[in-house]
Amino acid sequence: MKKKKSNKSVDSRRSFIKKGALASSIFFVPRHVLGGVGYTAPSDRLNIAAIGAGGKGASDIRNASVGGREKVVALCDVDFSGSAKKSVELFPKAKLYADFREMLDKEKGIDAVTISTPDHVHGPAAAYAMERGVHVYVQKPMTHNIREARMLTEMARSKKIVTQMGNQGGSNPLLGMVQKWVDSGELGKISKVQVWTNRPVWPQGGAFPKPDPSAKPKDLNWDLWLGPSEFRPYTPNLHPFGWRGWWEYGTGALGDVGCHLIDIPFRTLGLKYPTDAECSVGAVYTNMWNADYHPEGCPASSFITLHFGATDKSKSPIEMTWSDGGIRPAHPEIIPADHEIGGKGSQNGVLMIGEKGIISTNINDSSPLMPKLYMNDGSTDFGPEVEPNDEPEYGHQRLWIDACKAGFGSKEHLGLTSSFDYAGPMTETVLMGNLAIRSYLLQRENEKGKMEFFARKKLLWDGENMRITNLEEANQFVTRNYRPGFVV
Repeated sequence: MKKKKSNKSVDSRRSFIKKGALASSIFFVPRHVLGGVGYTAPSDRLNIAAIGAGGKGASDIRNASVGGREKVVALCDVDFSGSAKKSVELFPKAKLYADFREMLDKEKGIDAVTISTPDHVHGPAAAYAMERGVHVYVQKPMTHNIREARMLTEMARSKKIVTQMGNQGGSNPLLGMVQKWVDSGELGKISKVQVWTNRPVWPQGGAFPKPDPSAKPKDLNWDLWLGPSEFRPYTPNLHPFGWRGWWEYGTGALGDVGCHLIDIPFRTLGLKYPTDAECSVGAVYTNMWNADYHPEGCPASSFITLHFGATDKSKSPIEMTWSDGGIRPAHPEIIPADHEIGGKGSQNGVLMIGEKGIISTNINDSSPLMPKLYMNDGSTDFGPEVEPNDEPEYGHQRLWIDACKAGFGSKEHLGLTSSFDYAGPMTETVLMGNLAIRSYLLQRENEKGKMEFFARKKLLWDGENMRITNLEEANQFVTRNYRPGFVV
């Protein structure tokens, strides 16, 4: 039988849920069957809320509700007239808010929250929730800048918050195949990784769009959409999706699909902070002599090289290259010419290159492909060795919810594939590529009075202290400026 609702205070209820151990994520099991004190029956529902209820946020809160097993008590969005209407229809009893700060201050009973906003709001929203003892699920990238990622990682530990980043491909059981090939040592030393994407698939590389306050949708709270960014009049083509290619709000292709693709080698090779970063970017030429760069936005294409020291799983130093804008690596000789590399059409993918063979894969959220092993002796392994997981997004949100019920430090929590202990350093690595891009576009006036690019060199990174050691000007991109009320 189901447990009756408790009359205890919100704090007592939260403590009870966090300490309890979840025995089943599918069936409602009476507490006496579970046995003993300290268990949380599945009928003890979490109170959950969404910050960003449309777009990806709609599926995040839906999956986190586990088919109605948990209770969605509040939804926050700056515009409920768009795709957020789906969430309102699915959870008609949820209270609606435009400002996540107001929601978290008024709804004292919220246990956990999903955050699925543009990148620039991830850090402020997650920090505000964690400061109030609320568990957080944050879409990728975990944060907009490196400093935020480090701060939230440390905050989650100190406040004992159960966290998960929304790179759901990390919960794909097929990753176990890649891990097995790496751990077996049959590839020999893996010293090179190539990662590439066809992104951006949104407008990027041109001039910033012009403001037009008259075009603002009547139901959009533009000021709250800007969040920590400096105020500017309403600008079309930013909301709801065009923001991704502008540094003030987004993190480009790296922050988008990079969190899925780079996750594969970062996870399976046990990588830590990179030691350096170097990049070049594609230019839009306005005439024969001048390249039209727009430093306020991501370039149309880029090529980045990162180096990592040896780890327990990768006995030799690793060189990782990243390319976007449709630029991909050459087809390796040991992979037949008519085989795709990476994913469908070879548009996105990962090659992990060892002494004796190559792993080719593209396990991410949108187009999973069976990982493939090609050996120099001509042998191959295409698997699979695991049953496919047909749960929505491999159960990524549900597993987080189960861990919230079980509590910080539980086996459910420690078993999460992208808690901030992992997602923080991985996000820092992804954003290190963006730091290199932004530094590449730095200009200053030379002694002849002409503007020149002065920062085009390999940047040496002190990961523990979050500093570029050989170009002070680049360190401005480790963090950002915040509007009052949204400071992290």
